[in-house]
Amino acid sequence: MRPLRAGVAAPLLLALLLPGLGACTSLGSTGDKGFISGDGSVRVIDAADRDEPVSFEGESLTGEPLSSQDYLGKVLVVNRWWSGCDPCRVEMPMLSEVEAELGDKASVLGVNIRDSSPANGLAFMEGVGAEFPSIYDTKGRTGLAFAGKVPLASTPTTIVLDAEGRVAAVIAGEIPSKQTVIDVVDEIADDGTADG
Repeated sequence: MRPLRAGVAAPLLLALLLPGLGACTSLGSTGDKGFISGDGSVRVIDAADRDEPVSFEGESLTGEPLSSQDYLGKVLVVNRWWSGCDPCRVEMPMLSEVEAELGDKASVLGVNIRDSSPANGLAFMEGVGAEFPSIYDTKGRTGLAFAGKVPLASTPTTIVLDAEGRVAAVIAGEIPSKQTVIDVVDEIADDGTADG
């Protein structure tokens, strides 16, 4: 038997290994969608186990400056989205309802990670009746604030910050329901950090 030439062996080995690599993750492949969808799992972090506060800023879809620091003192729901993501399209109206129902207890802040222009993202939000602000961040600067704290592989990802600005919960993928987010916010607001 002749040994395989190096130029043939590497691609053949890669072709044999690739099908098995997909089984190593619970995330779906991007296919032609341009995003990886999560499974909607919810992880709440005990107050004693939360890392240092995160801080990020950027320009809104309408051109105003926005900062996470503006929301300190109450719970902040941060949703990473873009209009071409099917799960984002499903959950955006729910997030709008979440903000309305939570009132002064929490705010919702979007981070548009991929639309080709702020105008495209704004048109989508207006089309679904979402009135909360979104930072336009196709360069990923906002994501740097969460480096090492939150896996941001799936789109959408919803991160709930406590009143001190610390990551308190993460929903990987489409939110399971409006009530899920409300329950998570209630738990975080009641854990003692929202009182200062």
